[in-house]
Amino acid sequence: MSEKKETLVLGIGNYLMGDEGVGVHAIEVLLKENFPENVHLIDGGTGGFHLLSFFHDYDPLILIDATMDEEPVGTVRLIEPRFASDFPRTLSAHDIGLRDLIETAILSAPLPKIYLIVISIREIRSMVMDLSPEIAQTIPAIVQMVKKIVEKK
Repeated sequence: MSEKKETLVLGIGNYLMGDEGVGVHAIEVLLKENFPENVHLIDGGTGGFHLLSFFHDYDPLILIDATMDEEPVGTVRLIEPRFASDFPRTLSAHDIGLRDLIETAILSAPLPKIYLIVISIREIRSMVMDLSPEIAQTIPAIVQMVKKIVEKK
């Protein structure tokens, strides 16, 4: 019998680019909450291939990231992607996108269960550390969504 893997909540985003950093802002708030010992919270920053090991070390993964899509600003959606093509095309502007990371992870092993929480943003603002009011007000909904996922798994 294989050992059950731990759960990872990974916030992605650039803290210095306004709303694009909503994933890391969400992790800051989530770190103040009480989660079971098997739930780990990590600020994934701007992504990159160094995050690849998380796709093999944890199951499930809960990813939080901004996206520039056609949804109204501040829309929070939960996506349960099974393939790289299920990820939104316009996840925010990191060194490499989550979609690129998923495509690479698929090459080396089966993907874990992934929950992707995306927050629709309008623009990326350089050298701005605060979230806009529309995006800041999504943080409680993100926290509740993460708690609900953790409780049901």
